[in-house]
Amino acid sequence: MKKIQQFYPKTSSPCNCTNIRRASRAVTQFYDMVLQPSGLSITQMGLLRSITTSQQITMSELARKFRIDRTTLNRNLKPLIEAGFIQMERGADARTRQTVLTDNGERALADACRLWDDAQRMLQDYLGEEDSIHLKKTLSRLEAIVP
Repeated sequence: MKKIQQFYPKTSSPCNCTNIRRASRAVTQFYDMVLQPSGLSITQMGLLRSITTSQQITMSELARKFRIDRTTLNRNLKPLIEAGFIQMERGADARTRQTVLTDNGERALADACRLWDDAQRMLQDYLGEEDSIHLKKTLSRLEAIVP
């Protein structure tokens, strides 16, 4: 496991939203770098994990869970379908479709999860336990701004 070696101080913006978005992009880039050997991005890994933990989840439910619209979800799912990691099946009625993880998807997710564990530990070490706990609480509060 690598360790985050350097701290790059950034000037804070007076806008909380800008600071949160910049931090979110930086953390996403960090996880994507760590996950790169798996061939999955953190977004793709999150989708695969949600699909496997939710069993057969409809497109609408998955979009709500990720707080994205269905068009964005479709765009994010397309490479996973093409790679054979997920497949679409007919839902309870003709109007719904469900996403299902394939055997290849389960293997890809398992590989990514091992790397994700490393990223989690590196970020935890970087922030320290107290800041990590505080960050989770703060992010949970922020997400609850809009139901």
